[in-house]
Amino acid sequence: MRCTPEARAAALRDIDDRNLRRRRTPAEDGRVNFCSNDYLGLARDPAVAAAMAEAAQRYGAGSGASHLVSGHGAEHEALERELAEFTGRARALVFSTGYMANLGVLAAFAGRDDLLLADELNHASLIDAARLVRSPHNLRYPHGDAAAARALLEAQAEAGRGAFLITDGVFSMDGDLAPLPALAAAAQTHGAWLVVDDAHGIGVVGATGGGCCEHFGLDAQAVPVLIGTFGKALGTFGAFVAGDDDVIELLIQRARTYIYTTALPPPVAAATRRALRIVREEPWRRAALQDRIAQFRDGAARRGLAVMPSSTPIQPLVLGSETAALAASHRLAEAGYRVAAIRPPTVPAGTARLRITLSAAHSPQQVESLLAALEAALP
Repeated sequence: MRCTPEARAAALRDIDDRNLRRRRTPAEDGRVNFCSNDYLGLARDPAVAAAMAEAAQRYGAGSGASHLVSGHGAEHEALERELAEFTGRARALVFSTGYMANLGVLAAFAGRDDLLLADELNHASLIDAARLVRSPHNLRYPHGDAAAARALLEAQAEAGRGAFLITDGVFSMDGDLAPLPALAAAAQTHGAWLVVDDAHGIGVVGATGGGCCEHFGLDAQAVPVLIGTFGKALGTFGAFVAGDDDVIELLIQRARTYIYTTALPPPVAAATRRALRIVREEPWRRAALQDRIAQFRDGAARRGLAVMPSSTPIQPLVLGSETAALAASHRLAEAGYRVAAIRPPTVPAGTARLRITLSAAHSPQQVESLLAALEAALP
C-alpha cells in the first residue's frame, strides 16, 4: 500500500465494505464476558492481585532492562524453576509475550534450508515465525491431519535437511486438540523437532492442568520444545518455553526476542507464580470449568445450536458470513453478553463465527442465560 492519505482511506473503505473492521470495546461495560481466555478466573483473583501488589512494593513496577543486562530478578528465576517442575522439563525460560516466544524459538533453531511443517490453522505468531526464517521449505498440512504431516516429512526425508513439525496444542479458534501422539511419532521417525504452542492448554488440559503434553503423556523427548503463555488460564501476562537444558541455553544465546527486549516486570512474574500455585492446589477450578463446558454443550444440543466439536473452554458457533456473525454478536451485546464475532483473516473465509469461551468464574445461571440469549439472537 502506498503511504498516501488517499491510499489509507481506500484501504479502510475496503475493510468496511467486507465487514472486517475490528473495534475495541472497554471490557468494564457491565456485560457478562463470554469471550475472555481467563479460563480459571484467575485474572481477578484476590490472591494473584495481592502477589502482584506486594511485589510491586518490593521491586518496583518494572524490570528496567533486558534479562541479560540487569532485568533478570529473583521472581523470574523462581518462576522459571517452578515452570520447569510444572511441565516436567529440565528448564524453562520466561518471555515477555507468546508472540515473542514463538518468533524466538524458530529464529533461534531453524535454518534457511530447513523444513518448516505447520498445521494450517496454527496461531498467527507461529505462521509469522516460520515466515521470518525465510526457508523455501515452509509447508502446511491440513488441519489436524497427522497422516498428511507424516507423508510430507517422508517426502522431504531424503534431502537431509533439518525439520520442524509445528503445531498449536489447543487451537484457539476451533477449540480442538492437536493429535500430538501421532505427530510426535512422525517427528521421531523422521528426526524432526516437534514444537508445540500450548497457550490454550496450560492450566486447563491434563489431570493437573499441565496441558496437552500431560494429557497425552508426552515428555521432553517427544516434545522437545513446549511453549505456553500466562495470559490465558494463568490470568496474567507473558510466556515461557520449556525443554532440555541445551534447548533453553541456546535460546538465551540466540533468541533475539529474548535478548533484545525488556524483561517481564517482577510484579507480573510474582503474580504468575501465585497463579501457578493456585492451578496446582485448587483442582476445583478445572472441575468447575468442565462442568460449565458440559452444561453449555448439553444446552446447545437441546436448542439445536451447532457448536463445533470441542472438549475445551473454546466453543465456536460457525455462522458463515461476516454479516451474520456481527449481527449475532450485536444482539448478544444488547442482551448483556460479550461474545466476539471472529472473522477472516483470523479464521478461513466463509467460517465467521461466534467464539464462546467459558470460565470457572461463570455461574451455572450465567451459562443458562447465555444459552437462552444465543437461541434468541440467531435467525
